[in-house]
Amino acid sequence: MIFGSIPALVTPFSGNCVAEDSLREFVEWQIAEGSNALVPCGTTGEVATLDADEHRHVIATVVEVAKGRVPVIAGTGTNSTAASIERTRAAADLGADAALVVVPYYNKPSQAGLAAHFTAIAEASPIPIVAVKDATGSLGRVSAQRLKCGEDFIQLSGNDESALAFNAMGGVGCISVSANVAPRLCSDFQKAMREGRWDDAAKLEGRLAPLHAALFTDASPGPTKYALTRVRPGFPAELRLPLVEASDSSKRAVDAALEHAGLI
Repeated sequence: MIFGSIPALVTPFSGNCVAEDSLREFVEWQIAEGSNALVPCGTTGEVATLDADEHRHVIATVVEVAKGRVPVIAGTGTNSTAASIERTRAAADLGADAALVVVPYYNKPSQAGLAAHFTAIAEASPIPIVAVKDATGSLGRVSAQRLKCGEDFIQLSGNDESALAFNAMGGVGCISVSANVAPRLCSDFQKAMREGRWDDAAKLEGRLAPLHAALFTDASPGPTKYALTRVRPGFPAELRLPLVEASDSSKRAVDAALEHAGLI
């Protein structure tokens, strides 16, 4: 089962190429710090700027380093059903355990189109598609989906800031941006909720809350990559255009949040 703290991994770049050594070290650190699964090639991983070869390379590298210790959930969604099927099959061939398929955001299909899109991908996919990553912030949906789909339907928050309430309503984890920077705290936070230690979870949330906000004070993942340079000196902060490095005010917010969390 997929659950817990699941970082939506940034993709390290150096000289406009995927920095494979940095990626390998990053994945190893994430697993050592307690992350319960890994998502390469999501939005936070700048997937929109990866070509097809790079997309496969990043997934293959994460799978190889993970060595089955945690599930690898590959981001394979596009605005095209056919392209999404192709990427999902490729991820399966590379050893990914599941796929994360984004709602087509450019062509904006109707509800019937969405149903047809996801049905076609699921029927063509050799691996499961994650049940739902809910980034709407509408907590009432969690209970409604649980009652409609059953207790075994996997619901993952897509918002760090609402992860505490999301799990209380029936969620089982979070596909997290903050876990890139604070994997141990995010893992401990999710573990506390799984064990029913809600007071402990609330205290950990208090440490993490400013970080959740700070990582979105500029275009993501700019603040996250800057934060990683602070907690892992030497981590490459390079982004690909049209993204640029975080602003000075964003960096100040990140520094303050890292200090609050006890990470620097």
